[in-house]
Amino acid sequence: MYYLIVILFVAIDQGIKYLISSNMKPGESFPLIENIVHITYITNTGGAFSILRGQTILLIVIPAALVIAFIAYIHIKRKSARFPFLFALSLICAGGIGNLIDRIRVGEVVDFIDFRFFPVFNFADMCVCCGCGLMLLYMVLYERRNN
Repeated sequence: MYYLIVILFVAIDQGIKYLISSNMKPGESFPLIENIVHITYITNTGGAFSILRGQTILLIVIPAALVIAFIAYIHIKRKSARFPFLFALSLICAGGIGNLIDRIRVGEVVDFIDFRFFPVFNFADMCVCCGCGLMLLYMVLYERRNN
């Protein structure tokens, strides 16, 4: 089941990125809600907030190793770990794979979600952040209950 979650979220990420990159020019933007959220097509050779810009090999190797480790962990723990924890790991893996596909394929990541007051990001980034947030929430609630 967790593999299907990963595949579904990677497919959503790649589908949206395909639609953006095939229908917009880099730098092009249009509002979904004027001055609040826009779709802005940019590319990023760095990591979050453009850190490590141009370090493509590093930004492939480290996330790939983490994704492999997380998928192995999901496989080993799929029957004994709780759903929220494995779902969180699945989201993190999906986001990592979505951005890895871009980096391996074209050397940069397509970003498009633009809140105007925050750096532009993409669906894969949302998966990673939501997965991390869910994992932290799970750990706080689970640890609180078990201590």
